[in-house]
Amino acid sequence: MEKAFKYRFYPTPEQETLLRKTMGCTRLVYNCALAARTEAWYKRQERVGYIETSAMLTQWKKQEDLQFLNEVSCVPLQQGLRHLQTAFSNFFAGRAKYPNFKKKHQGGSAEFTKSAFRWKDGKVFLAKSSEPLAIRWSRQLPKGAEPSTITVKLSPSGRWTVSLLVNVEIEPLPKSAHQIGIDLGITSLVALSNGEKVANPKGFAAKRIKLRKAQKALSRKQKGSNNRQKARLKVAKVHQEISDARKDFLHKLTTQLVRENQTIAIEDLAVKNMVKNRQLALAIGDASWGELVRQLEYKSDWYGRTLVKIDRWFPSSKRCGHCGYIVDKLPLNIREWDCPQCGTHHDRDLNAANNILAAGLAVKVCGANIRPDRHKSKGQLRNPSNGKKQKPKS
Repeated sequence: MEKAFKYRFYPTPEQETLLRKTMGCTRLVYNCALAARTEAWYKRQERVGYIETSAMLTQWKKQEDLQFLNEVSCVPLQQGLRHLQTAFSNFFAGRAKYPNFKKKHQGGSAEFTKSAFRWKDGKVFLAKSSEPLAIRWSRQLPKGAEPSTITVKLSPSGRWTVSLLVNVEIEPLPKSAHQIGIDLGITSLVALSNGEKVANPKGFAAKRIKLRKAQKALSRKQKGSNNRQKARLKVAKVHQEISDARKDFLHKLTTQLVRENQTIAIEDLAVKNMVKNRQLALAIGDASWGELVRQLEYKSDWYGRTLVKIDRWFPSSKRCGHCGYIVDKLPLNIREWDCPQCGTHHDRDLNAANNILAAGLAVKVCGANIRPDRHKSKGQLRNPSNGKKQKPKS
């Protein structure tokens, strides 16, 4: 399968000038194509696709005021048009919002296919550059692997990274007898069905004061000045520190969970809807549940593990893991409770993790979603007769 290896590199002044020019041209072509497609639809109700925008690019290169487009490799420009086509496809399919215009302060990226770079003796030579990229090889590529696509990216904080996409054969991990249920939370990032809890590192909260000071300093700088640019970089670097710490923690956690367990059960949460709650939006965003689930998905696929998603309406917290009784209400401030029917004392998060594991194993066996029936069989699991979402009564 295809796997991307990301590295940091340090370009020479000549390479940096060329890469910044390439990214600027790619951003310009993308924005011009987006404007042309938007105008064609709203003014003339015409659909413009990749083929039409590619023909437009040929004409733009002939214009006197856009001659600088010929000074960079044409491959990143064409790839930018392909990415725009993908963005529109996702929009029409309902998977994403309408494409936005790219901005310079957001950094930039350029994608090079095989015709726009050379891979020689473990070194990368980009088009129109005679010197190889000074890559910091934090890990080696698999033996015999050659990149099929190279993406160079400049982050808002000024960090240069390169991603090498290669075809590799990933060996599945040995079979494990362990299985785990995961309940996502805020105080404890995850509660596991084996009784363990992993504390939430709260990367944003740890850097909040530092970020606030940097943003206040930025707000005082005059727009367009060099001091404002320096202050903007300081803010971007704090954001980069938060992002790096969060990703590092999540990668270590998800890798450990995938290595130790054969079956992993987790809730299918609608994070996009949950962050609409003003009081919890910041904490949910800092926890990064969506990224945690995404990493579990692709790592389980890589290493031959089974990831089971439980229906989001399954009452994992309100259900007694001992007798199956479902309480009517269980506010978030109640972290421990006693079952009114059997008297069992529950830790809210650990009980939810155990219920998620039980439901996940049932889903794995019967291959169907599991939802509660509050009228016919209270406290029991059932296979719904229709595919509509049912929210438990509160």
